[in-house]
Formats: sequence, structure tokens, C-alpha cells
Amino acid sequence: MRLDRMITAVDTHACGEPGRVIVGGVLDVPGGTMFEKKVYLERHCDDLRTRMLKEPRGYPALCCNLILPPTRPEADAGFVIMEQVEYPPMSGSNIICVATVLIETGMVSVSEPVTELVLEAPAGLVPVRAGVANGKVTGVTFENVPAFATHLGVPLTVPELGTITVDVAYGGMFYVIADGEQFGLSLVPDEGARIARIGEMIKAAAREQLPVVHPENAEIAGITIAQLSGPPSAAGAARRSAVIVSCGTLDWDRPETWTGVLDRSPCGTGTCAKMATLYAKGELTLQQDYVHEGVLGTTFTGRLVRETRVGPYSAVIPTLTGRAWITGFSHYVVDAEDPFPNGFTVGDIWGSTGA
Repeated sequence: MRLDRMITAVDTHACGEPGRVIVGGVLDVPGGTMFEKKVYLERHCDDLRTRMLKEPRGYPALCCNLILPPTRPEADAGFVIMEQVEYPPMSGSNIICVATVLIETGMVSVSEPVTELVLEAPAGLVPVRAGVANGKVTGVTFENVPAFATHLGVPLTVPELGTITVDVAYGGMFYVIADGEQFGLSLVPDEGARIARIGEMIKAAAREQLPVVHPENAEIAGITIAQLSGPPSAAGAARRSAVIVSCGTLDWDRPETWTGVLDRSPCGTGTCAKMATLYAKGELTLQQDYVHEGVLGTTFTGRLVRETRVGPYSAVIPTLTGRAWITGFSHYVVDAEDPFPNGFTVGDIWGSTGA
């Protein structure tokens, strides 16, 4: 038996959201910035993403992060985020997983009770403060890239749903955000299939009707993720959210492709996008904790720390605090005779076949 392409990874979850962190097997990829490395992987090495995230090595809710040498001297490490249908420029739950793995496996210098790091994401530099006790990460707080709202309370026409009201905001990805109450949803796990379908339909309509482009990087364009918001159930939480991540290409003529999965966590960039909309509406102030609850009842705590601008948009700098736990250490390989070296999807849980 001949094994090839061995990848060493640490499996984690951040408040329920699974995040696999590749720590060995890929030395580096071309690119002068972490964003350029992301683009190179997307265009030339996408087999790594499909191999790690599709079956039989992955599953629909899984995210993956590739640790790389940083391109900026002030950064301690770089990383590229890989999800089921895209390479997001930033992800909160994933940066919490990455920081936890770097610290708990000793890949970076560790200080107790607080370890400070600067991580380089494709979206830019991300300062991190991690609480550490006896080598264990007890919480991760990071300062996100600027968040800003592009549309507030605008109408959106969605087939089957009619005309609804949505916000659009950037928190590291472009989100379309709608209240779940207008669909009779409580945003609980038992509603997962309906939440995912509605979220995918809203996202597809928003991409068509509400085009957006990041003013400082034209390659970050289009709404790629949806968020439904509702009243919280956890004590002290401000809102409950369900973020829907695509795991197939949506085609209006093929209902079986209307498939997404729920972020199991409260979603880091989604929390930042939501806070940006609330700030723009005058419903959230600077230096105010915003406890955001996910579908599992776990919470992230966000805070807007200062104002800034991104092109024509008034923006805010958010921080976010959450926690991750390591669940396993694995070596992933490709057998020379494996008929599925880069994975596969089957329509029973993925909605449609393909990469």
C-alpha cells in the first residue's frame, strides 16, 4: 500500500462549530500577501479544500484552516480559511480555533495568564488576546477587521417568500440579515432544515438584487452568507442568530440544490456584521457588550471599540470573544488506489453532487 499527500490536522470546535486546522503537510503556497495565497489555493490547489471538507474525510458543517508562514513581519502566523463553497477572507469561529491550536500545541510562544498574538488572515492582520491557564486556552478575544452596513431595512423579493425586509453588512464576509420571526421561526435546532432552505433562498435573491463590493478590495464581492435573527433564550443574550453556510450551488430551477448548513456557533463575522447594522441604526453604542446566541444556545460576546471609515461607508472596529476546544489529532492521507482522492458529495445531505 502506498500513501501520499499526508496532511496533519488538529480538529476543534468553537462553541459547537467544527474547525479543522492543518498544521503539517503544506509548507507554503505562492503569494505576496495572505489574500494572494488564498487566491492561489482557490485557483490552483482547490483539491486540498475538497479533500479535507468533502466526504469521506469531511462532512457538510466542517470548516478548515491552513496554517502558513505570515507575509507580514508583525504577524506570528498566517492562515487561510476554507469552507464548503468558498474561501472567506475572515471567520471568527475559525480564528478562535486557529489561536487555540497554535497555543495549546506550542506552535507559538505562550505566556500566562494572557498570550498576545497577531494573526494574518486574508482580510488583514488580526490582533488576538487569549486567556491561558495551565497551558489551556480559556478564551480568545480578537479585534476584527472593520465592519460596516451597506443596506438597512431594504425590501428584497424572494420567490415563495414574497417581499421581505433585510439588512446587508460586512463583518469579514458580506451578510444578508433578516428577522426569523417574519417566517415564523424560533431559530432552534429542530427547525434546521427549514432555516437552511429559507436562508439559501434569501441569499440567492440578495446576491442578484443587492450587489456589493468591498471598497478596498474588489475581489471581495457579493453576498455569500445569510443570517436570520430572533429573540434570545440564553440569559443575558441580546439576540439569537442562525447563520446559513452554503454547501451547494443554488439553482432556482432545481429545488434539490437549495441546500445549506447552519453555523453551529453564534458566528463571529456574523456577530460583527449584526453589530454594524445595530450601530448604524442607533441601537448599539461603542464599548457596549453584545452577547450573541447561536442555535445551540452557546454565546459569543462582541463589542464595538471605535469608529472608522471604509471607502464611502461609516464603519466600526469590533472585538469578539469566544472559546474553542480541541477534539482530536489526525493524519489524513490519499491511498494510490483511492477512487475518491479529492472527496465527493451525495445529494442526501449535501443537496447536490459536485465539488
